[in-house]
Amino acid sequence: MRLGHANLDLLPSAIRRPAYDRSLITPGIVHLGLGAFHRAHQAVVIDDCLAAGSNSSVSSWGIVGASLRSPDTRDALAPQDHLYTVAVRAAEGTAHRVVGALLDSVVAREKPVALVERMADPAIRIVSLTVTEKGYCHTPQSGDLDERHADVVHDLNNLDAPRSAPGFIVAALARRRVLGIAPFTVLCCDNLAANGQTVQRIVTQFAALRSKELSQWIADTVTFPCTMVDRIVPETTNADRDAVATALGMRDAWPVMTEPFTQWVVEDRFAAGRPDLAAAGVELVSDVKPFELMKLRLLNASHSALAYLGYLAGYETIADTMQDPHFARLAAQMMEDAAVTLTMPEGTDLSAYRASLLKRFANPALHHRTWQIAMDGSQKLPQRLLGAMQDRLAKNLPIATHALAVAGWMRYVTASDEQGRTIDVRDPLAAELAALAREAGPVAERLAPALLGVTKVFGPLGGEPRLREAVTAALGRLYAEGARRAVETQISA
Repeated sequence: MRLGHANLDLLPSAIRRPAYDRSLITPGIVHLGLGAFHRAHQAVVIDDCLAAGSNSSVSSWGIVGASLRSPDTRDALAPQDHLYTVAVRAAEGTAHRVVGALLDSVVAREKPVALVERMADPAIRIVSLTVTEKGYCHTPQSGDLDERHADVVHDLNNLDAPRSAPGFIVAALARRRVLGIAPFTVLCCDNLAANGQTVQRIVTQFAALRSKELSQWIADTVTFPCTMVDRIVPETTNADRDAVATALGMRDAWPVMTEPFTQWVVEDRFAAGRPDLAAAGVELVSDVKPFELMKLRLLNASHSALAYLGYLAGYETIADTMQDPHFARLAAQMMEDAAVTLTMPEGTDLSAYRASLLKRFANPALHHRTWQIAMDGSQKLPQRLLGAMQDRLAKNLPIATHALAVAGWMRYVTASDEQGRTIDVRDPLAAELAALAREAGPVAERLAPALLGVTKVFGPLGGEPRLREAVTAALGRLYAEGARRAVETQISA
């Protein structure tokens, strides 16, 4: 039996389900990037918003999800009325809930014109995104639109049938402007530095390539709130599907796995209204930046370090990696080093936050693969690692711990592990990085400068002598000692 609206009453009593009549809910949000993270984070919040209210304004905030490329999520969820299960895993057990906020889904590549029309519908007041860092067709180091990106070039030649997230946003806003429809809010939920401001810059730069007037209209009328999102969401495995089926007594083709912790901090700037996010636990603030940097530099940076170095050391998951006390101390040291670069609002307890991160990383029920976190590192390093390194250099503080993490990424993107086995590197720059690695060979003094010269990742910071020295030394230790020993050496220094 398959999960679906007609079967909700057959679920075991312990399974939480939508506490509202889904037939009364209409869409107010289009979400680009219908992946596991959105379904375990923002969609859960909207589900809580819908459950908290009963008036007509609350019932108009349902979600239409858009997969930009793959039909897999749509194909899995459409036959079950877009219901799906969120399995919250902790050491003491797993809690399940069925989420109903997602009303429909589309595949952008199949019907781009239809998605533009959906986004141009006056009922849609928010367009949110989780397309990952690489989905913005930008240069991570500068935060500017990459005008030579293949999808950008395509979209400028196919204005009404775009491929990229910026292309869809601009096409829909252009249509709303022509039709005299007020703009929607663009709500980025990805790990970009100053994500709202960055996406505003990318979108207005893209629009300017079409029309200066359109670009100015977007700058004047569209709001791009900054946000910080936090929840660990591993990829779903067949074993996970089987476990959820056992708990539900019916099949869910694409449940999502996650942890108990969740956080969403949002700048309260919405052009066309919003759900009652505060009622669902969202922190509405005037300035997100301190929280964003806190998460990027404490959680994401140490997560990446554990991913690259843990993978090289042979650990499959973050929890496995954290069982090694040297790696657990490495994560703690990275957080301690990064904390001195942060300026937080009064009352923020960074020590407690760091302790909570270490506990979350060690959650044995959460099978978050190091390989999964290692994806798209060229897009992630500037926000997660390089900013803190730059700030520590400015304070004349050592950067050896962060340098080891960067060296771990360099060793990883050579696409060959410590046993000579091929690494399946998933990164927009994978081919370019692999070519540089082949030319340099497994010699730190050649490989580190070659990769530091990739300006799309490192920008001018790649030429900083102290950074080059620290990263080259760390990469040399990885080649000479292996990841496990290099980590032990670093945390014992």
